[in-house]
Amino acid sequence: MHEHGVRPARPHHRLTEDGRRMREVLSYSRRGARFTPNQAAAWAAHQEKWVIPDEAVDRPDFAWASWFGREAPLIVEIGSGVGEATAVLAAARPSYDVLALEVWRPGVADTLWRAAEAGAENLRLCSVDAAWTLQHLLGEASISELWTFFPDPWHKKKHRKRRLVDADFARLVSTRLVPGGTWRLATDWADYADQMREVLDAEPALEGGVVERWSERPVTKFERKGLEVGRDITDLRYVRR
Repeated sequence: MHEHGVRPARPHHRLTEDGRRMREVLSYSRRGARFTPNQAAAWAAHQEKWVIPDEAVDRPDFAWASWFGREAPLIVEIGSGVGEATAVLAAARPSYDVLALEVWRPGVADTLWRAAEAGAENLRLCSVDAAWTLQHLLGEASISELWTFFPDPWHKKKHRKRRLVDADFARLVSTRLVPGGTWRLATDWADYADQMREVLDAEPALEGGVVERWSERPVTKFERKGLEVGRDITDLRYVRR
């Protein structure tokens, strides 16, 4: 519990001492939020049930169980995109709660109709920063499995400090996974795969490495594009000791 029960300000809400918005180094950028007609229809039909509003996490009594309607083992996906993999994987795991963290609202809207088609009643979506969520809203040993598929590679050298998977994040994840819990990752950028392996191999609480492609993960449009331009896909799997 934080001092006085108050959580630190979320990213994009932090201010300097003189009241100006603080410049932050984040692993994502917020893209446009305009919906297509299909996305708007999906949002209107399913948002109330499946989307956890950003402001809800600021409430002192916030609890995941109140949004899932039950207590169950938790799977977290960071960067669910348009939900091509998310909906299928969640629907195949009805005994788990699946929390998808995605800051791009049109992607969230697309995930809603995909989840509805797949019957993924156990899926909830939230657009709050993933690293902040793991640190402040998810306790130690609270995640059964974490999925990080194709995180933004920030391929320009000057931007690589913005990559999600670094030593600090690996250390945080290792505390949030249950003992024996799994972290699955995938990327189509070879140098990011090298960085992931270097960082995760160096984290004492994790063990694993490069593995064969996870057969249960659907091949998404994003993955196909990477393959079409000749990039190799690297899957990694690490387990908390």
